[in-house]
Amino acid sequence: MALTPCSSTSFINKKERKNYRTHDDISSIICFAKINPSSCNLKAKSSTQDVQFLTPNMEEREKLHGLTSSTHSNNSSTKVPVFVMLPLDTTAIGGNLNKPRAMNASLMALKSAGVEGVMVDCWWGLVEKDGPLKYNWEGYNELVKMVQANGLKLQVVMSFHQCGGNVGDSCSIPLPPWVLEEISKNPDLVYTDKSGRRNPEYISLGCDLLPVLRGRTPIQVYTDYMRSFRERFKNYLGDVIVEIQVGMGPCGELRYPSYPESNGTWRFPGIGEFQCYDKYMKASLAASARAMGNESWGRGGPHDSGQYNQFPEDTVFFKRDGTWSNEYGQFFLEWYSRMLLEHGDRILGSAEGIFKGTGAKLSGKVAGIHWHYNTRSHAAELTAGYYNTRNRDGYLPIARMFAKRGVVFNFTCMEMRDGEQPQHANCSPEGLVRQVKNATRIVGVELAGENALERYDGGGYAQVLSTSRADSGNGLSAFTYLRLNKRLFEPENWRNLVEFVKNMSEGGNTRLPECDSSRTDLYVRFIKKSHEKKTAEAVVV
Repeated sequence: MALTPCSSTSFINKKERKNYRTHDDISSIICFAKINPSSCNLKAKSSTQDVQFLTPNMEEREKLHGLTSSTHSNNSSTKVPVFVMLPLDTTAIGGNLNKPRAMNASLMALKSAGVEGVMVDCWWGLVEKDGPLKYNWEGYNELVKMVQANGLKLQVVMSFHQCGGNVGDSCSIPLPPWVLEEISKNPDLVYTDKSGRRNPEYISLGCDLLPVLRGRTPIQVYTDYMRSFRERFKNYLGDVIVEIQVGMGPCGELRYPSYPESNGTWRFPGIGEFQCYDKYMKASLAASARAMGNESWGRGGPHDSGQYNQFPEDTVFFKRDGTWSNEYGQFFLEWYSRMLLEHGDRILGSAEGIFKGTGAKLSGKVAGIHWHYNTRSHAAELTAGYYNTRNRDGYLPIARMFAKRGVVFNFTCMEMRDGEQPQHANCSPEGLVRQVKNATRIVGVELAGENALERYDGGGYAQVLSTSRADSGNGLSAFTYLRLNKRLFEPENWRNLVEFVKNMSEGGNTRLPECDSSRTDLYVRFIKKSHEKKTAEAVVV
């Protein structure tokens, strides 16, 4: 999918549980140009100048979200450190580090480019696969030592979700086998849509506090996992391991799996579907409806919310003046989004207690769901659990919860521009990013960013440069680039990365040219061709 962030996962398939496919190796010869920073010039334009891509209703919507405030934090001159995501299969199915010599060569190259560090997923399905409370951290231990030896820093993701079926996924790592056994006995442990389709990527938040995993609650399982990580790597926390990103849902993001691409269930830019039909979520909804004095509201999710691939105006619930805006719609959406917030708060509260005082930052990731953003209902955001509409800011409550726990707000789609999106999808990634920047500025929480899709072109880098500044709300405290692979080391891509890292280290204070015939809004000028001939090779055996 060329226009969407990471999507959800595949549905239960017994054959897939044993499937594990590794991605292609980074090429055996990694060639990267040694670039003199003074020999390049990469220029970026602030996204706030791109008014030609905004719809006529953008100004009105921004006023409703408070985006026109003239009071900004000013960290535009602050260095923005750049991290690079490692391959999804950095650790092999056996628990050892995958291709260690190739990894070491790659880390050396990244260090030479001025990169601050790397990010790695610590997969629950690998670490605790041999049984409850049986943890294998050996592959990650080898990686931590290698990162330290190369003078880099490490961001670690507590990945409690399945890998596989998402955009860009190159391997399959299901949840731990013993957890899948419990799901086979009780399918209601995973998210379910109104048609009864089960999604095994992540345990349903409806059973957060129930002892459904062999006597432990999911929150207790996540807590024990994080505590084991802390004990294993306590000597590296705050020094080498500088950030712990806590997974809170599919793709590690705080959201419901409302747009699963696997098997063609969902396609961009469909509105998605609500995921509240497992017995635990249904029981919670019924209890909330009774408390409101209207039991009929608790008999299930909205019956008029359409199907995965419909548009807002195709449904009664999401259309311009649809059910989403009446008393029932407000009740349901408040319950649905509150359940997600409470889930995030539980996990982050546990993480705060475990990692407080270690010197490592905590972060959480929120998805950049930019399609149908220019409509009144923001349908795609609503089905994912973000109660964000034309009249309501759904990101302020998330930012406040993160701020309460001292957690960095990590947001995706930082590389996307409105003008790159199809008009019929009513997208505005730039407007969405500005809204999130403003929400984090209001509550005083740190904002970090990622690109949603693999991009190597100048236009993507230039957009990140402009969103990294504090021109419209909060500037970025860090940026993590997706992802390390052999394409990144192609000469032109590598030069672009090196220059991007340099500009981010200078606070992103660059501007794009007024004219760019390539439509990438980026140009890279090499003053002396001789610099292009100076290359270094890292030989990977």
